[in-house]
Amino acid sequence: MGSYRMCVCFTRKFRITEAEPPSDVTEYFAKYAEGGTHMTAEQLRNFLEDVQGYGGASISEAEQIVEQMLQKRHHHIAKLITRRTLTLEDFHHYLFSTDLNPPIENQVHQDMNAPLSHYYIYTGHNSYLTGNQLSSDCSHVPIIKALKRGVRVVELDLWPNSAKDDVNVLHGRTLTTPVELVKCLKSIKEHAFTESPYPVVITLEDHLTPDLQAKVAKLLMKTFKEMLFIPDSECFKKLPSPEDLKYRIIISTKPPKEYLEDKSVNDKEDNLHKRKDSEEDEWGNEPAEPKEEHEDVGTSESEASELNQDCEDNNNSSHGAEPASYKRLIAIHAGKPSGGLKEALKVEVDRVRRLSLSEQALEKAAECHGTDVVRFTQKNILRVYPKGTRFNSSNYKPLIGWMHGAQMVAFNMQGYGKSLWLMHGMFRANGGCGYVKKPDFVMNDEQIFDPKAKLTVKKTLKVKVYMGDGWHLDFKQTHFDLYSPPDFYTRVGIAGVPADEVMKKTKKKEDDWTPVWEEEFTFPLRVPELALLRIEVHEYDMTEKDDFGGQTCLPISELKQGIRALPLFNRKGEKYNSVRLLMRFEFT
Repeated sequence: MGSYRMCVCFTRKFRITEAEPPSDVTEYFAKYAEGGTHMTAEQLRNFLEDVQGYGGASISEAEQIVEQMLQKRHHHIAKLITRRTLTLEDFHHYLFSTDLNPPIENQVHQDMNAPLSHYYIYTGHNSYLTGNQLSSDCSHVPIIKALKRGVRVVELDLWPNSAKDDVNVLHGRTLTTPVELVKCLKSIKEHAFTESPYPVVITLEDHLTPDLQAKVAKLLMKTFKEMLFIPDSECFKKLPSPEDLKYRIIISTKPPKEYLEDKSVNDKEDNLHKRKDSEEDEWGNEPAEPKEEHEDVGTSESEASELNQDCEDNNNSSHGAEPASYKRLIAIHAGKPSGGLKEALKVEVDRVRRLSLSEQALEKAAECHGTDVVRFTQKNILRVYPKGTRFNSSNYKPLIGWMHGAQMVAFNMQGYGKSLWLMHGMFRANGGCGYVKKPDFVMNDEQIFDPKAKLTVKKTLKVKVYMGDGWHLDFKQTHFDLYSPPDFYTRVGIAGVPADEVMKKTKKKEDDWTPVWEEEFTFPLRVPELALLRIEVHEYDMTEKDDFGGQTCLPISELKQGIRALPLFNRKGEKYNSVRLLMRFEFT
């Protein structure tokens, strides 16, 4: 009797089925269509007012939505369709459309006439770096990418070239390859206002001789021409508003002083691990219990080696008018008074200034002088930047800066991670224009906000996660699992003041490209004005780390009530073409 081999082949079927509308959607359709099979524009208007919170929604707006849905779903026969009503499927597709039913406004709607100090400003750190802080290339391309994302503050580190007759942009005393300053400036000019009309601030970290400073001044004026904002006086008593400065370029740096060559620089050139941010190194080993009499402010990169130059200093150096022409272009003066941290946070009556703190210095300031920081930021500009040991261009938690009123919480935009997702989320507010009005309580000078005080719940947010879709269009069929459809679950939570922070998750939905969860979560909020809704989708993996399926982050103060479609983004913050969630938001 012979032996035989048998080969059994299995064919995997990736069957994609369109999910039925969630029960809430079906019930709302039945209610507002009054039991019929079609919803009229008038009935849709009633739904928009009652459920979606569109106060005063007009018939014409509802008719426009109906027309858009008919064109979108039945574009090939739209002209042949005589009805101007929605079926249940049309209604569901409208609610699940990220274009027609987004979760937040996409237009500027806040008052833009307050001083700049009244706004959080979308801020980049070392904006020219393509990768890590030690050895990546310097380029104009990351600057363009940041501006296209809506960033309004660009940082450039200015160093003499090897011949000391021109200016390069690079991360000093590292292996980063330089890029010409003129290339960066031309890129800023070309892309500054493609995403937002509001002012772009260029913070210069200046390591130049007076003759090169004069060269920079000429280059700035030649490149930007009438776009360059030149202040009438040396110091503002109150900063202009974003509205006043539309389509303008603003320069912020320390006022130049007579150039004193630092002989120790050459001795440090070959120390590749030495950060240009001398104060960051200084804060690396700060004592656990700082003594106020020995406090140092940890100020910005270019400020660390010099005391602040007073506005009244006319810079009467032996170099004459050269540095004066450079100084004339500085609209927001960076600087610090001599002394400790508390001294640096003093508010001066007749001038405003920019102060920079490393993330570690801010933590110290928040611990020791929290209300002083809040008071300082009501009039002046506070910039916070990553500590010097973040060589991989990672970022820190931005909320501590925002809680204390810091306008410029500077991030490495070329990186990615959860902290950067929060930054993206914050600046989706106010139409993504790069300026977000600070909450009134942060600006109240009669009762200074104390972030450490015990807070009571102001409102409660209810979030219902209905379903998700689009992964089968944006991912390969074997991306999540070789042998079966994905097992998705959603994490939902709050980023904000410590008392509000929490994360929750749905059950996993097995073997489904269009998962339906229909789970509800409740979030009590003490400071809803600064709270961000965090959403992540993951695919459960029994043997390895769960796969990433998308994320988004949204300012809770801007969430629209009702049933909304949320587009999801990848790890770098780039929007997927199709992946989205259907959710409901309700405030009580």
